[in-house]
Amino acid sequence: MTSAPARFARLLMLALVLSLGLIRPAYADDPGILRDTETEALFRDMAKPLIVAAGLDPASTKVVLLGDPEINAFVDRGQVVYLQSGLILAADNVGEVQGVVAHELGHVAGGHSIRLQDGAKEATGMTIATMVLGALAIAAGAGEAGMGIIAAGQQVALGKFLAFSRTQESSADQAAVKYLSKAGISGKGMLDFFAKLQNQEYRLAIYDKDSYGRTHPLSTERIEALQQAFHSDPAWNKPVDPALEARFERVKAKLFGFVNPKQAIIKYPESDLSIPGHYARAYAYHVGGYSDKALSETAALLTAAPGDPYFLELKGQVLLESGQPAQAIEPLRAATLASSDAPLIAAMFGHALVATEDPKNFAEAKTVLKSAVNRDNEDPFAWYQLGIVYDREGDPARAQLATAERSNLENKPKLALASAEMAMRGIPANSPDWLRAQDIAMVSRAELKKGKKGRNDEDE
Repeated sequence: MTSAPARFARLLMLALVLSLGLIRPAYADDPGILRDTETEALFRDMAKPLIVAAGLDPASTKVVLLGDPEINAFVDRGQVVYLQSGLILAADNVGEVQGVVAHELGHVAGGHSIRLQDGAKEATGMTIATMVLGALAIAAGAGEAGMGIIAAGQQVALGKFLAFSRTQESSADQAAVKYLSKAGISGKGMLDFFAKLQNQEYRLAIYDKDSYGRTHPLSTERIEALQQAFHSDPAWNKPVDPALEARFERVKAKLFGFVNPKQAIIKYPESDLSIPGHYARAYAYHVGGYSDKALSETAALLTAAPGDPYFLELKGQVLLESGQPAQAIEPLRAATLASSDAPLIAAMFGHALVATEDPKNFAEAKTVLKSAVNRDNEDPFAWYQLGIVYDREGDPARAQLATAERSNLENKPKLALASAEMAMRGIPANSPDWLRAQDIAMVSRAELKKGKKGRNDEDE
């Protein structure tokens, strides 16, 4: 039989995963994160005016893509907005995504992640208190009354938590209205996306007459509450930025081809000769293992835009991942130059150089990869490739340091600590690389100690 605390915990977790706008922790080493230079550039540019409108720092506030088919978005405990791939594919235009981002920034600016934890803590405290009273009643011989007290306490606590969460959602909606207006972006996209959520509720047979028992107000209620404010805003009839929209259609198409290649071929048939059509099919064919077809679609893209860094990157990627690293070098070198040495593209270029197994390419690979990790230290694969170069050059200590960096990013503190300690034994003391290894070792020890303490607490 499930205990009363377990039942309440289950209800509380259910309350936390009901709908759009969730607040939950996620981390940079989450394997579900999808990284792509073109996508990150789009997210950065479409979110920047909203981030500024929210009074946040664009340099420390990010929008990150997760590979998850659910239509959802949420914020981290810091200043990170996570958009799931299902949401991008469900959006009809960039304005809809901007509306979601504006809402999530309302959570960030309002500090809702910390307050949500406080609300959950208060609700848990309430249910524990009623459990104690119920237990006393049961001990006194009033079994039914005691169980009634426990059940009623759980219901009241859950209701209090849900009401707390609904208040945060409404607050984030109102903040989104302000941010969109200040940024000069129409609220039509936000309303249209809420209408999609409303349709989703109907498909799930959610026919609640009101919002009681839900973490989020019903989409109908949210739409009604927002319509008046948006309709009176000067930006209401402002069209979506056509340049931004064209970039969104490209990103959406390549994402579709990557996460759902079979459906992408149906949605973007070969009769579709648009840039998004070629893009979606190129990724779909590549993921499906049809490299010749992928290269044919990539050739069509490069005919339309010969110097496009992302089309060059795709050509190099198809060649590299189909076992032709030497042929991938030139398009990836061109993509790196055309993208102003974008770190993810440069890392792929370095990978191609290493994959040739030609020692003449190792010096260039090291230069390219060191530049990439210096500009973006959140790419474990770049560190992996750099470690290979160090190993081939006969520098095992720095190869271990590269492994420590990679393991640290992948949240593997035990391996990071061991690698960092080995690196320190072979690198001159107090040099920059030695100090970096020392930092990783210290952080890893702290993580291992924290993990051990957590396990001990659970055992108790």
